[in-house]
Amino acid sequence: MSLENIIRKEYHSGRMPMKNEELITMLNRDLADEHAAIIRYLIHAYQEGEDTPTGASLLSRSREEMWHMHWLGMIICRLGGEPDLKPGPYPFDSTSRATMLKSYVAYEEKLIPHYNAEADKVSDPHIKRVLQREAWESAIHARRFQRMLDKLSPKAAKSAPGGDSPELPAAFMEKLQKELAAKYREMWQHIRMSWVFQKKDIKGWGLMDQAMEKMKQLALFAEAVAEDGALPRLKLGKIDRSLAIGLALQRALEDVDKGRARHEKLRADKELQKHAGLVMKMDLTVQQEAYQADEMKDWLKKIK
Repeated sequence: MSLENIIRKEYHSGRMPMKNEELITMLNRDLADEHAAIIRYLIHAYQEGEDTPTGASLLSRSREEMWHMHWLGMIICRLGGEPDLKPGPYPFDSTSRATMLKSYVAYEEKLIPHYNAEADKVSDPHIKRVLQREAWESAIHARRFQRMLDKLSPKAAKSAPGGDSPELPAAFMEKLQKELAAKYREMWQHIRMSWVFQKKDIKGWGLMDQAMEKMKQLALFAEAVAEDGALPRLKLGKIDRSLAIGLALQRALEDVDKGRARHEKLRADKELQKHAGLVMKMDLTVQQEAYQADEMKDWLKKIK
């Protein structure tokens, strides 16, 4: 056997450590795959409705995928890399609930050998365990989706999720879509900060906690959009990649302040006032944003 083949064999057996840059690149590809799954399951959950059994189950899967993404993002940043938050492609058939769930099963099953093969390439025990966990949790996800598929009634299997004919005015729907996109970007901005600055004095979990709160705020807009028959626009937008924590926090604070100002104005919108559920959720969102802003102001004081 040639030296080149010996090196290649040792490399793929995990006995030779991957170069740092190669490892970051590999994990960023996985990050993109997990992000794609999050978007797919979230949109479907919003279409079904969080208060339905199917919607709740899909939301649970999306949250588990967020944990997968979180583990990968933490590792990437510990290695000195920059997390690539752009989602990868997610092929699925939207013809019906049955075809959608079948595509979910196929996607998760594909990840099992993928993650196991990656685990074999790395020598770091923690990263290896994370990749192995990604593999066996993907197997569980595939089984859960198959169970959901098996439980569908013939009528539900043939139909597609989503609301009936649109009822909301087009201009108001566009307002919701824009706020949805802004909140989605804001959520990932906070998650990125929690990963990049995990070793700083600022509490990374404080930022992550705010990011999870933003996901609930996101649902305010996404559910209203999906229930009216439109697809929520979960587009990432421009992410600030500041490496100075003071600057990153200041920009995040500006995002929250601007969002709260918009939401206070939207709360008075005549169309929104017609929907008691939206009014209640908007009241909560504005209060949460005020809380988040005060927290970040205190964090900024401590690092100056």
